[in-house]
Amino acid sequence: MSAPRHILIVDDDPEIRSLLRRYLEGQGFRVSTAADRRECEARVADGNPDLIVLDVMLPDGSGLDICRGLHERRPELRVILLTALKEDVDRIIGLELGADDYLGKPFNPRELVARIKAVLRRSGPEETAAPPEARTYGFAGFQVDPGQRRVLAADGTEIDLTGAEFDLLRVFLERPGRLLSRDQLLDLTQGRDRDPLDRSIDVLMSRLRRKLAEKYDAPIFRTVRNGGYQMVVPVASRGVAAP
Repeated sequence: MSAPRHILIVDDDPEIRSLLRRYLEGQGFRVSTAADRRECEARVADGNPDLIVLDVMLPDGSGLDICRGLHERRPELRVILLTALKEDVDRIIGLELGADDYLGKPFNPRELVARIKAVLRRSGPEETAAPPEARTYGFAGFQVDPGQRRVLAADGTEIDLTGAEFDLLRVFLERPGRLLSRDQLLDLTQGRDRDPLDRSIDVLMSRLRRKLAEKYDAPIFRTVRNGGYQMVVPVASRGVAAP
């Protein structure tokens, strides 16, 4: 039997910490908590969590700053941000800084568990249970290794993508030429339905295009008004036998 996944809850509200600890432990997770940035850094160093549920507003610093630092030091560590319901700017900045998902307060703990499972499913079991054959992809001079979550440019330079940006790119690589709506992209990358005001896919697409240095006269993606997005360059894939 595999060990339970370790979740770190970072929130300055003791009632929220207590509620989420009880609920997540009831769902089979191992849970640690922290009330501020200092405790968060200590728990990350000592406990090696798989995922952090991180409040944006902390008494000794911003959760966004923590998210930025974690992405630089521990890019494999998954982060779900908790934000006030109307803090759209924080949500967008959080995605830019490397957060994998966000949830507005107030929220239902059941929805948080669904988000946690979706993020861990994208990053965990798929890579630990080595399949008999993995696939790599090539497009527009780029090489992508999903197993190592690496993207290399034609000159060998590694492209630094956040977890959410890589997941979005992978969806397109697995469905080349297919027009995908924003609702489909949210469901495939984050396992959730789209809120009418949700701009996360548009933000991620903009950042992905910039990081891949997409040119106006040589597009990699096509934006279809009221339709979604489509990868328009040829994609080559090949299987790699597992060692």
